[in-house]
Amino acid sequence: MTVTSFFNRQTPVKFEGEGSTDPLGFRFYDKDRMVMGKRMEDHLRFSAAYWHSFTWPGGDPFGGETFNRPWMHGADPLALARQKADVAFDMFELLDMPFFAFHDVDVAPEGASLKESIANLNAIVEIFEKKMETSKTKLLWGTANLFSNRRFMAGAATNPDPDVFAYACGQVKAAIDATKRLNGANYVCWGGREGYETLLNTNLKRELDQLGRFLSMLVDYKHKIGFNGPILIEPKPKEPTKHQYDYDVATVYGFLERYDLLQDVKVNIEQNHAILAGHSFDHEVRLAYALGIFGSIDINRGDDLLGWDTDQFAMNVGELTLLMHEILKHGGFTTGGMNFDAKIRRQSIDPDDLLIAHVASMDAAARGLLAAEKMLADKALEGPVAARYAGWDEAEGKAVLAGERSLEQVAERALGLNPQPRSGRQEYLEGVLNRYV
Repeated sequence: MTVTSFFNRQTPVKFEGEGSTDPLGFRFYDKDRMVMGKRMEDHLRFSAAYWHSFTWPGGDPFGGETFNRPWMHGADPLALARQKADVAFDMFELLDMPFFAFHDVDVAPEGASLKESIANLNAIVEIFEKKMETSKTKLLWGTANLFSNRRFMAGAATNPDPDVFAYACGQVKAAIDATKRLNGANYVCWGGREGYETLLNTNLKRELDQLGRFLSMLVDYKHKIGFNGPILIEPKPKEPTKHQYDYDVATVYGFLERYDLLQDVKVNIEQNHAILAGHSFDHEVRLAYALGIFGSIDINRGDDLLGWDTDQFAMNVGELTLLMHEILKHGGFTTGGMNFDAKIRRQSIDPDDLLIAHVASMDAAARGLLAAEKMLADKALEGPVAARYAGWDEAEGKAVLAGERSLEQVAERALGLNPQPRSGRQEYLEGVLNRYV
């Protein structure tokens, strides 16, 4: 541990039990507790997000920096990046964090050229390598920021200028090289500018074909260098563009199928993005599992009264219970995890607020995990759902789904039927959920 002077606390946060009132003590997250045959830590696979924790200055559309972090101002960008890395790994150790995730430009400064930017990234990756030799914290995933720089204002892979496309290829190659070098479990693509602001100047088919080719090239390169983790696309419907091509899980699935990418590309799902698409988090996760493209989670929440991506720390135990119920039902994570793509509020300016936010959200997720374990053991939701669809498990239902009946045969059978509706029992099931949370 570097032991910088940034945080007031210098000893790792511990599990203290449900009776604890210490904001820097875990009440439910007991990393070694066994849940359905696996340690709690191995189920949840928490990851700290480098960008929101250490790069975001606390600004919003109407106001600038509020955090005034010491590594955000100075004449030597690489020296500041090294200082930021020291504080980051201090936080990882204080929280006993299993993983972290990063964008290239969040860990290292952009240079005057792509060559200089790659050199800066590699310099910080070398520091990460040394720190990770003595740290338990591993890399969940890396990615490239292809949306902040003005060169990407019209997209990266979908840009009308092939030189911008080429620059994006160079940046992504360096980022996945760094991810492999650090033994990252996944590589993520988020198309913040891969969309349009107006159809008046947009060729939709051309841009989709460009994006499909870009991802195909990335998949080919992944295999060439022996990167074994999946490529993950993070769906988002809008903001900053009017429409983004990775709108939601269903849209991404159709895109992957069209460009023959289903074998190598999955999705990284974020709660806040699901809400912006008009869906629930539970819907997006369930659909990803149903379509066979579930990969990983960005765990946060939005504000119901605001129409943009607020990236707040996840604290809703009921929502987290449904999330963990779905993940546990499907056997848990493989290469994915729960990445805290979340920002403390711009008024939370004390350094330890960053620790407290993570502790509270980790506890909320742990509560959801324990509740989901009990629900699955009791078949609290699985039983009623199975009963509702029981007819499809009988001989005729199975025959229809197996293609052993024609439309005429099923219609003939219907002449002797008089089916009556049955209650969906929504309020009963909502009450069942509340009993566990």
